[in-house]
Amino acid sequence: VCSSDLWGSLPHRTTLIYPMTTLYATLGVEPDATLDEIKRAYRRAAMKWHPDRNPGREADAHAAFQQIRDAYSILSDAEQRQVYDDVFAREMRRWEAEHAAEMETQQAREREAQEASRRAAQEHYEKMVAIAMRFADYGHGRDVLFGVLLGRDCEPELAGRIADSVWALHESRKPA
Repeated sequence: VCSSDLWGSLPHRTTLIYPMTTLYATLGVEPDATLDEIKRAYRRAAMKWHPDRNPGREADAHAAFQQIRDAYSILSDAEQRQVYDDVFAREMRRWEAEHAAEMETQQAREREAQEASRRAAQEHYEKMVAIAMRFADYGHGRDVLFGVLLGRDCEPELAGRIADSVWALHESRKPA
């Protein structure tokens, strides 16, 4: 969104919407601004950033003033403005396509990382259950199963659940 109060700092940016500064943003007008609105914005910006009105900041003011003049020279000429709008629209479509492709790639990487993490957690769980089953088959009790799992870098909560489950399974298999 362009606003007339974009002049707080240099360089001028409208990164929330556009990946680059537009000529409209430089003047602080909307893309559908009339020629009169563009002229008023130009005068206001030119007065604000004229190097003579910015002692101590001449270099910044000169750069901003030049940007303002360049923007006005294009936007005040109907033919040049149309060419600019066409080129800008084409470049925005290209940028959006590139941005969408980057986002898609990033999301695919995140999904792959989540899947790899899920597989690793599943493998760890299966390994811990196998260890607990082996120790239960040797006749060890629930507390020993729990201790063995903790000694194998199993999280306490998971070790407790596995030890409880394996011990319950082992006890259910004993003849009555």
